[in-house]
Amino acid sequence: MLSLMKLLRLSLILAFTAMVPAWAVYAPIPEQDQGKAWTVDLLASVSHDSNIFGAASNEISSMVFTAAPKISFNASLANQTFVSASYLLTLDHYVSRPGQKNLDSHALTARLAHAFTSSTSIDVSDDFTIQKNPASLLAGLPVNSDQSLKNNEIDGTFATSITEKAGLTLKAQSVLFLYDNAKLGTSLDRTENLFGVSGDYALLPDLKGVGELRYQTIDYRDSGGNKDKTSEFFLTGVDYTIAKKLSATGRVGFEHRHRDAERSETGPYAELTAKYDYAQGSYLTAGYEYTLEESSNVDLYTDTQVNRFFVNLQHAVTALIAASGSIDWEPSQLKGRIGLPNVNETTTRLGLALSYLPTKNWTVSLTYDYDKTASGDASRELTRNRQGLNAKYSF
Repeated sequence: MLSLMKLLRLSLILAFTAMVPAWAVYAPIPEQDQGKAWTVDLLASVSHDSNIFGAASNEISSMVFTAAPKISFNASLANQTFVSASYLLTLDHYVSRPGQKNLDSHALTARLAHAFTSSTSIDVSDDFTIQKNPASLLAGLPVNSDQSLKNNEIDGTFATSITEKAGLTLKAQSVLFLYDNAKLGTSLDRTENLFGVSGDYALLPDLKGVGELRYQTIDYRDSGGNKDKTSEFFLTGVDYTIAKKLSATGRVGFEHRHRDAERSETGPYAELTAKYDYAQGSYLTAGYEYTLEESSNVDLYTDTQVNRFFVNLQHAVTALIAASGSIDWEPSQLKGRIGLPNVNETTTRLGLALSYLPTKNWTVSLTYDYDKTASGDASRELTRNRQGLNAKYSF
């Protein structure tokens, strides 16, 4: 799975991927720059979801009406200190949803960035969400299951220059998952911590060589004796500004994963990303990642070995119209517990959006999202289509 699951990595991919507004799951929609400290966004949308619970069979479809007000604050407290914060309330009404038809989700974010000197800085952020309607639903769960959860992610980065050509970066991330459903929480409630240190050296003015060490812990709240794990990453790579509009980054190496009461494993790890800003308001990003991620069925599988290929495109058709799209293709293998087989699985996600900005304050968007999972475990099969019309007013 993507979205929530991608919170688990301090990945350089995130630095190149466009931000996705709350109402568009995969396709990035251009945001308007307000140029002031306080911004209020008012969003209304109508959409159709063909599989609201992400079920493998007996799918339930529904029209969905959404209202999503958001307030944001961005300001420089001093020449060297920047702060931002936002609160988003999402109110969804499902016409054909069994049980509760009205869902309210909340997202609160805060960030502090401070430059001690021209070469030393710190950046800390926190994202807290109460998700009643998760964008990426968990595979293999019973039909009509409640997958709502609370999620908190804290990220911190400290960067400094040691010499004119050499730099040092310290990174830390902590992600908490708490599911509302008691049975699901017993299986999946957990904390994932990731710590990293990297050193870079300017081989050329536009080319940096990088070495990086990362340490990850995954601690489950219940039955952790056979689900907890730790990983050590040993990586090397480059950050390369190929041209003014073209940049690339890469990390390759290996990961050693120790699983409690299960087989440990040492395997390759890779993050490769490139971005091309080919015109004003237009760009193309593409990349590949090979990694281990958590499975939604921890009773049968220790984790999931993922090959992830992705492409994101945003194109300014005219000064007022922008088209965007993204595609993720993920051939994966679910790693079976001792005595159980591995299972192959392929997930495809496609997102498309067409946005019209008639004035400085208005954005109107058409969106389409498609999810398809083909799995050797029939209970994890998934097909889901969502089409939406969104209107946002910013002031």
